[in-house]
Amino acid sequence: MRSKAELEEAIRSGGRAVLIVNTRSRRGRRCYAQALRLLLRAGIGFVQLHPVNDPSRLPEIFERTLELKPDLVVVGGGDGTLKEAVRHLAYRDVALGLLPLGTTNNFARGLWLPLDVRGAVEVIGSGKVADVDLGEFDPRTGEPPETFANMVSLGLSVQVARSVPHLLKRYLGRFSYLLTALWKLPRNQAFRATVGIGGVVHEVSTHQLNIANSSHHSGRVIAKDASPDDRLLAVYQLGDEARLRLMSATARHALTGRFRTLAEPSFLTTNAVEIATDPPMAVDVDGELRARTPVSVRLLPNALRVLVPREFPDT
Repeated sequence: MRSKAELEEAIRSGGRAVLIVNTRSRRGRRCYAQALRLLLRAGIGFVQLHPVNDPSRLPEIFERTLELKPDLVVVGGGDGTLKEAVRHLAYRDVALGLLPLGTTNNFARGLWLPLDVRGAVEVIGSGKVADVDLGEFDPRTGEPPETFANMVSLGLSVQVARSVPHLLKRYLGRFSYLLTALWKLPRNQAFRATVGIGGVVHEVSTHQLNIANSSHHSGRVIAKDASPDDRLLAVYQLGDEARLRLMSATARHALTGRFRTLAEPSFLTTNAVEIATDPPMAVDVDGELRARTPVSVRLLPNALRVLVPREFPDT
């Protein structure tokens, strides 16, 4: 593995780069040509270009990309595209350049990236290489663990992910999730979960439980000191078994997250957690529905090399 400075120098001196954009994502098709034009103008030396209209091809494309031993992989898309990218790029001697073209872009927000194409390209062209954390989700079914970037969640958000209309998401963006949640909430049932951390078991009753690696949820700050580079997973519930308290807790989270800290009692911070529910429940991993509980989640410290703004505090 090269040092971050050596990798950055390789990128800046015309190193090998690959562009992968999910043109089925919310903004991918519309922004692909603009992003490519700006990236070429910034001096990025691409050896392959992949506008991907069929997301099922992403695993194959990332595997072929790694065979080229690139210095930089520029990826544009939403949560699903990002999840595939970090699964392939974790612990590799290659930097991720991120074009946030999804709906909420939570991981990009946590990296202090501009959400417009021009600003994101400026970071790719002049930012620094940082090492940031990822998470690992173990379904405990015998299947291999999965790497994720932002969040594992249970509860109402899973029902929302299953049913948010595609057209509503396309035109309203992250607000489509709020409208769908309000529609689902009157029929949603609270659940009981056990949260095991370091041999201590915490019991919660809630409509929503999250395990966050990064700093944003639904485009909002979780806590002012949360970061994808803080060596912590943040475990927190929204409200309890009362539906109205879920609504008030969600509003409080959205409005006051930038003032709160991870030291507050509403957060449990750890590098590994075990989650069980009765009955078993489906789990959302970075926007994709995966296995059912019980599951394990652990931190992967400094697992991903990514281009970030110069002012981002890389620890």
